[in-house]
Amino acid sequence: MHRSILRSPSAGLVIVLLALGTLLTLVAGSHVDPVSGQSVNNFLNAHTLIQMATDASTFAIMGVGATLVIISGAIDLSVGAVYALAGVAMAMVLRAAGPMNPVATVGLGLATCLTVAFLCGLANGLMVVGLGVHSFIITLGTMWILRGLAFVASHAESILVPAALTSVAKASLGLGASLSPVPLLAMLAVTAVGAVFLNRTVMGRHVLAIGGNAEASRFSGLRVNRIRLGVFLISAVTAGVAAFLGASFYGSATSSDGTGYELYVIASAVVGGASLAGGKGSALSAMLGALLIVLIRQAIRTLHLDQNYEWIIIGTAMIVAVVVDQKGSQLLARKLTKQTLSS
Repeated sequence: MHRSILRSPSAGLVIVLLALGTLLTLVAGSHVDPVSGQSVNNFLNAHTLIQMATDASTFAIMGVGATLVIISGAIDLSVGAVYALAGVAMAMVLRAAGPMNPVATVGLGLATCLTVAFLCGLANGLMVVGLGVHSFIITLGTMWILRGLAFVASHAESILVPAALTSVAKASLGLGASLSPVPLLAMLAVTAVGAVFLNRTVMGRHVLAIGGNAEASRFSGLRVNRIRLGVFLISAVTAGVAAFLGASFYGSATSSDGTGYELYVIASAVVGGASLAGGKGSALSAMLGALLIVLIRQAIRTLHLDQNYEWIIIGTAMIVAVVVDQKGSQLLARKLTKQTLSS
């Protein structure tokens, strides 16, 4: 039991995160807090840690949905565009609706984000299943289409969202005026739901099954097309949740929001151990992958390195993760073959 836990990708990521965090704590230096007068570590302090969690929450939330798509043997490049369109649509609907009480404002905003995201996921899934074209091509096309729709609908304007949404996203929950743990809590909640879905539900096991071998799953009676449609819906809905949090937290939405997010999201899933061949991955590892990427970004800032190195380091980490995953799979296959032959 303990050996299997230590060998899991999640355990390896936790070790890497702790090691990198310890290193940054040692080299970051400290400053004097102007309010308390106490010495505060430049990295290991509540403000920096929660800000990192806030930055990671968007990638992690979308990463959970994208991981399900990757596990099924497909890929979704449109999550950043879904994020932009859902945020813009929410801002436009709330602007048109005019003043409302805070509860109705938050409810309408969340409903708009989720509805738009659901429709985007439905379009992706129906085209992948119905047209028989690889998901890479379909979602590459919808990435441009959806962002174009956001651009045309908003006239490339930055649209403010009501203060009620920002009050919810930036609620301190008793931790102090400068701390906003809501994105962190949302990230943990989505990760927990994703983990339960994958490991404790019938459909979650079916997603793993079709990613491992779609044809065998089909012959076993699984409705492969319906499952594939479902993972695209979930991926888009997680992007809608992230869009609601992002637009609410920063107070506005624009068609350029989420540009390049699909790369961070896929990187989070892959660094977290999801296999691009399908059949392997976890929600927890996707969240840890997102945290690792944000921690790398924070390390570059803390060490005062050129921020252009961020892309180089993340790209290298992604390649290393895929190579290690493939080599590990090959070694496992050889070991199983030897055991079969010896028995």
